[in-house]
Amino acid sequence: MSKTIFINGKECAFDGTKTVLQVARDNGFYIPSLCYHPKLGPASKCRVCVVEVDGQRNLQTSCSLMPAEGMQITTDSERVLDAQRMVVNLLLANGNHNCMVCERNGNCELQDAAYHLGIELPAFVVEERVEKDESAAFIVRDNNKCIQCGRCVEACNRLVVNEVLDFGFRGGHTEVVCDGNKPMGVSSCVQCGECVQVCPVGALIEKKAIGKARSWETHTVRTTCPYCGVGCQLDLHMKGDQIVRITGNETAEPNKGHLCVKGRFGYDFIYSNERLTAPLVKKNGKFEETSWDEALDLVANKFKEIIKESGPDAIAGVSCARSINEDSFYMQKLFRAAIGTNNIDHCART
Repeated sequence: MSKTIFINGKECAFDGTKTVLQVARDNGFYIPSLCYHPKLGPASKCRVCVVEVDGQRNLQTSCSLMPAEGMQITTDSERVLDAQRMVVNLLLANGNHNCMVCERNGNCELQDAAYHLGIELPAFVVEERVEKDESAAFIVRDNNKCIQCGRCVEACNRLVVNEVLDFGFRGGHTEVVCDGNKPMGVSSCVQCGECVQVCPVGALIEKKAIGKARSWETHTVRTTCPYCGVGCQLDLHMKGDQIVRITGNETAEPNKGHLCVKGRFGYDFIYSNERLTAPLVKKNGKFEETSWDEALDLVANKFKEIIKESGPDAIAGVSCARSINEDSFYMQKLFRAAIGTNNIDHCART
C-alpha cells in the first residue's frame, strides 16, 4: 500500500523502495545530483542533492534519504539553493570546465546543475592543471574535469569488478587513479568503457568520438550487439547515417547498460571497404555478385548432391558466435531435422 509525502507542497505517493530523490524525479521535480546513478545506489558524496525536511535542523541528501509518511520536503528554498550553489561553484573551480570545447557539452550533469542554479561563472578559480591521460586505446581521461563523484570507481569495482580505478593521494590532491597511479593504457583496464558511461561530466571520453558531433546533433537508434549470442542492447548515437559513439541501453535486458570492449568500441567494421554487401558465387574461378535466390538454391542443391552420394554425416556446420541464440537454435535444427546429422558445433564452445 502506497504512502504519501509532500514535495514543495505537492502530495507524492511512495512505496518504500525509492529514495526521496527518486520519488521527486518520478513526480517531475528536478534535484541536481552528481554522484548518484541508478545502477550504483545511494552515494551521498557530492552533497548537491540536499533538500530541506520539515522538523530536521540540517539539510539532508535526498539520494540517501528514505521517505516517511507525511514527510514535508522543500527542494527550492533559498537555504537549499545557496548550499547547492556553493557545492557546484567549488566543483566548477577545481577543474577546467570549458563547455565551449568539451565533448559533453549539452550532455553534462554538472552543466545542467549550474544552469538550474543560475551559475554563469565560477565564484572561485583554481589554476592547478594536470596532463590528460591519452595512453589507452579507446578512452581519454582528463582529471582536470573530474569532480571526484566516485561513479567510475564504484562502477569499476562493484559492477564490472575489474578493480582498476580508485581514489589516490589526499586532500586537495585527491584524484582517480588506475592501479595505484599508472597510465590507463598500461594498467589492467580492459577498456569496457563502463566508467565512461556513468561519468556525469567530460572527465572520461570515448577517444573515437572526439570531434565527431555535438550531443544535440545526434539521434539514438537502439539495436542488438552483433558480437556474440548474448544479445546486449545498444544505443547507437548517430549523426546522419554515421555512428558517433555507442552506449549500452540502461533499461534493457540482458545487459542493463553493461558492454564489453567489442560491443562499445568495435563498430569500425561496419564501414570497412572489405565488407561483403551481396552474395558471391564462384564462376570460372572468380567470385561474382548474384541474387540471394541463386546463392541459396546453389547451396541447397550442393547439400542434396552430397547427401545422395555420401550421406548426411558428410556435411557439418559451425554456428557463428556473432549470431543471436535464436539463429543458432535454427542452425542446429536445420542440420538435425532437415539434413539429418548431428555434426553441428558452435565456435564459442572452444
